[in-house]
Amino acid sequence: MSTPLPLTFIDMLAAASARNHSLLCVGLDPEPSKLPLHWRGDASKLFDFCAAIVDATADQVCAFKPQIAYFAAQGAETQLERLMAHIRQAAPGVPVILDSKRGDIGSTAEQYAKEAFERYGADAVTLSPFMGQDSIEPYLRYAGKGAFLLCRTSNPGGDDLQARTLADVDGQPQVFEHIARLAQGPWNSNGQLGLVVGATRPQEIVRVRAQAPHLPLLIPGVGAQGGGCLGYCASRAGRANGD
Repeated sequence: MSTPLPLTFIDMLAAASARNHSLLCVGLDPEPSKLPLHWRGDASKLFDFCAAIVDATADQVCAFKPQIAYFAAQGAETQLERLMAHIRQAAPGVPVILDSKRGDIGSTAEQYAKEAFERYGADAVTLSPFMGQDSIEPYLRYAGKGAFLLCRTSNPGGDDLQARTLADVDGQPQVFEHIARLAQGPWNSNGQLGLVVGATRPQEIVRVRAQAPHLPLLIPGVGAQGGGCLGYCASRAGRANGD
């Protein structure tokens, strides 16, 4: 009897979304100053804080998204490894997106990919696409693993580059639309790419969806960043307006 192939990231995302009736991705960004007073200054408590959130939401989400910088800055990478293992146990089948926003080429990208997928066991990772396809390709060598490319971010400075018009590309799209085209088409060699589009830009979510109708969208930017709709991982059939 043949062994079933492991689920891809896209398959896991769709299954978790259907099982939990959810498009919600929960970010795990343990800002030390916001931890309970008696936990501050103790890096080991980053795990306790995030694990409690996982336990409370395991049946209500389609993905979890730990932010690596909050752990690395505290020398708490071991706590992140513990958290990844805990998610597997507490929320089996719910994919984990490692939010690291890496962007480099060659052997360095290979090491970042190894960090995400072998050390931490992530199902997907966030990446900057601005060094081109060869900065993305090492991650896509990992069969079934996902990658979300920064496309139209929620920060005001995103206008500096993402909103520029490309006069030498057919239709003269803005940079973020061109990234969406590339992710939908020639860059998506393993079929597991998605896009990051900020909730603060709902009309541009529609434009991204027009260029990439089948990719999952990771939509952050709620609360302090001013977004008015829930951040979520949209399904492949995804609705464009964040409803």
